[in-house]
Amino acid sequence: MHGLTWLGAVLFLGVQLRALWPITALEVYTSKEVDALNGTNLRLKCTFSSSSPISPQLSVTWNFQPEDLSSHEPVFYYLKEPYKLSAGRFKGRATWDGNIERYDVSIVIWNLQPTDNGTFTCQVKNPPDVDGTIGEVRLRVVQKVHFSEIHFLAIAIGSACILMIIVVTVVIICRHRRKKKQEKTTEVSDTELREKEKLKIREEKEATPLED
Repeated sequence: MHGLTWLGAVLFLGVQLRALWPITALEVYTSKEVDALNGTNLRLKCTFSSSSPISPQLSVTWNFQPEDLSSHEPVFYYLKEPYKLSAGRFKGRATWDGNIERYDVSIVIWNLQPTDNGTFTCQVKNPPDVDGTIGEVRLRVVQKVHFSEIHFLAIAIGSACILMIIVVTVVIICRHRRKKKQEKTTEVSDTELREKEKLKIREEKEATPLED
């Protein structure tokens, strides 16, 4: 009797601990937030871990919810092979870029548009692991910088660099000329000093009478 009571207490404690610390057999990992340039292509990375081996019935579901929090839209589906959408904003724009053997279920979104701003969800089911976390990626599409702005920026940077080169060149030339001038002045002074010394010696010789 005491044995049954002890066993019941252990089972009850195990249930309570499982409720407090739920164990998830399947985990999905994604980047939380991503910024991308309008008109470019973006790889939405999604990986997973599972306590079970890779199942032939493994499925991957990508969905999208716009910023206005309207209903979810299908983006991509995988079950044994990639399936293409027959309708929707991502028709022909979402392609498979994952590797199931490496637990990678990433996709690529082509030609990003401002209307793609929102949250992408990545859900993986690997029977018997069908209950797990759902990865989320919040995408923000930024507008391209106009060519005129880029051109103006390039001209401004180029002009600043040229101006700096000119200033440095002028400073170097001025220092070089000043140094040459100082060397020339020093050389003239030395020449004049030697000439004066020679003249002084000559005068002294002429002033001294010759001895018989």
